[in-house]
Amino acid sequence: MKNKNNKIGIVISHEYSIRVKKKSFLLMTFLTPVLLAAMVVIPLLISLSGSSSEVQKIKVIDNSGIVMPYLKSNDNLNFEQLNDMTLQQAKNDIANLDASTVIGISALDTSKNVSVTAYSIQTMNMQTKNDISDMIKKAVRENKLKSYNMPGLQKIMKNLNASGSFDTYKIDSETGKATSSEAGLNMIIGYGASFLIYMFILMFSGMVMQSSMEEKSNRIVEVLVSSVKPFQLMLGKIIGIALVGLTQFMIWILLTGGLIIGIASFAGSGNTQKLAEAQKTMVQNVPAGSQISAQATATIQQATSGDKANDIKEKIFSAIQSINITEIIICFFIFFILGYLLYSSMFAAIGASVENQADTQQLTLPVTAPLIIGLFIMLNAFQYPDSSLSFWGSIIPFTSPMVMMARISYGVPFWQLALSVGLLIATFLFITYIASKIFRVGILMYGKKPSWKDLWKWIKY
Repeated sequence: MKNKNNKIGIVISHEYSIRVKKKSFLLMTFLTPVLLAAMVVIPLLISLSGSSSEVQKIKVIDNSGIVMPYLKSNDNLNFEQLNDMTLQQAKNDIANLDASTVIGISALDTSKNVSVTAYSIQTMNMQTKNDISDMIKKAVRENKLKSYNMPGLQKIMKNLNASGSFDTYKIDSETGKATSSEAGLNMIIGYGASFLIYMFILMFSGMVMQSSMEEKSNRIVEVLVSSVKPFQLMLGKIIGIALVGLTQFMIWILLTGGLIIGIASFAGSGNTQKLAEAQKTMVQNVPAGSQISAQATATIQQATSGDKANDIKEKIFSAIQSINITEIIICFFIFFILGYLLYSSMFAAIGASVENQADTQQLTLPVTAPLIIGLFIMLNAFQYPDSSLSFWGSIIPFTSPMVMMARISYGVPFWQLALSVGLLIATFLFITYIASKIFRVGILMYGKKPSWKDLWKWIKY
């Protein structure tokens, strides 16, 4: 038994050392955190420095008689009314008006609306257009309200705007204690953990398959199997590459976190107000179709706007405290490792049964399909963490690594966690046994492209 463990340890050490010493490993390990940090920090820096330091001078020809008082100059825009020129004259003479833009506002139509025409030396950016449009809409709206000649109508309309807080709390069934909870925060944590598991399982399981193909094509395996059993060789490869993945993952976390904190602190010093505006801009730029945009960004938007910002930030901080971070981290590593072991054993068998990358396509599709299905169930679990689909997706071993991590921040009973982990371990052991039989035959099989029928025969040998 001791000799067997030593052989597996030698294979693990070999697989680990040859990979961590590769230039590609070192490059990806230290370059990836820089890229990840850049993806977070660069939009922030762009938002901080995005506003032009040069004030845009805008000449206005207001034929409506109501809009000009609402066009308020600010740090970026300076409005000045032209009373002695038509829009056509101003457009033709824009170069001599000391202005970047000329705006013409029409007279009020029968519906008390106006149309706006703008001529600029350079294309007007979206932020400037939106700011001016909001001012004009406010002028038209308030003018319409005045036309009704109803005392206090404006105050009534303001009061009609529904507002109020919607606080959510989670009650501990044992102690009865209520703690603040935020669905958006749970969604961010679940999405990040689930997607990382999906990405790393696919990445490092592929490395196991590639390693098996390389050794088979180089005939190195013929020497190895003379002293190491195929099962020991496969298990050593899986564990060795898993350690490579964990090493790379931990370095990524430490370096990415350090870079983001360092750069953000440096950029944010002395720019508190701009930083708050940048947070709003980043939230608004989240794609509308994103699964996390609906609830997660709403929490952030509230935290950076209005007089209740401090209260909402306190609620978010309280919600963070209510989440069992230790449980999430432990479960993340458990499901990451077990999910990797499950899929890498199947990928190792595929790599041992083929001779080149082209032959893997028909065999990898059935293996990766459950991963992709798990990703879609994960997205559903964010909205309905206790639904039947989410429950079974978090129990079935082939999808549980992603789906369970999507549910866990919402709170999952211990028996469900235990059942999911137990089934995952049992399935891994069973699949490893089946995969080792394929590995044992396929690793020494040359000159033939295997089919599913061949793999079934190898399992029965």
